[in-house]
Amino acid sequence: MARSRPPTPPVPPPAERARTLAGRAQHASVIDGVHGGVARGPGGTTSGDGDLRATPTLHHVPATGAATLQFPDDHPLVLRARERSDALLPVMLELVDVAPVTLRRPVRGLLWLSGRLRVLPLRVARRAALRIAAEQPDERLLDVGHGESLLRLEPAMVVLSDAEGTEALAPTAMASAPVDPVAGTGDRWLAHLAAAHAGTLSALAPHLPEHLRRPGHRLAPLGVDRYGLRLRVETERDDHDVRLAFSTPLSCPGQLGEAVRALIGCPRSSGDRDVPGLRATPRPATGA
Repeated sequence: MARSRPPTPPVPPPAERARTLAGRAQHASVIDGVHGGVARGPGGTTSGDGDLRATPTLHHVPATGAATLQFPDDHPLVLRARERSDALLPVMLELVDVAPVTLRRPVRGLLWLSGRLRVLPLRVARRAALRIAAEQPDERLLDVGHGESLLRLEPAMVVLSDAEGTEALAPTAMASAPVDPVAGTGDRWLAHLAAAHAGTLSALAPHLPEHLRRPGHRLAPLGVDRYGLRLRVETERDDHDVRLAFSTPLSCPGQLGEAVRALIGCPRSSGDRDVPGLRATPRPATGA
């Protein structure tokens, strides 16, 4: 008789995970590997392969993947893009998603958007800066047209790499994916859970595999989405991620507390085991 395996906890589909990562990635870099001879300049480094890896002053990536990137006017990447004129500059944008808590290996996922880059005309750039500021206020946008330029990446391919694996996606798939209801505020909730609710984390330990429930192992919240909570267990030599599924998918951030209480097994707990609530707050624009 074949042995039955425990069911795999549900996860958001790749396109939805890609959209979530694009919206919350804290770090971005543009890789221009087509012309290895580009000189190293301010805000850019050259890899061993001769690729220019440039860090923007600010980046904004909507669901479509058409990223807006802010760079100094005299940055080598801006100069190269201007030289191309009608022929857009082929580049790859790398987005890095980092956990909101201190971890030995904090990177949760990577997203690569390959496409072509162009410099936005000043009038278009100022309108774009206003639209971004309305969504994500950031004083650095005031420098657009005053020593800083905006560039637009039109993506042709998206590649996601995270704990669930690596997936290649069409930009249209990411654009049409639903928005995770806790995507905008989940990281703040995780940081508060780690900082102020150690008892709640300890109460989740029985859900871990037995070999990970040992004294000296460090347990931390790693990620959260509408389907469940991901925990990181740091042992002396290795890291292990464990996903805990909620009983039902969440439809709003306010359901997070009850969902975790249900995992613990005490719907109305008290003291340190009270799971923090969550109220939406504006997310600052992501930058260098």
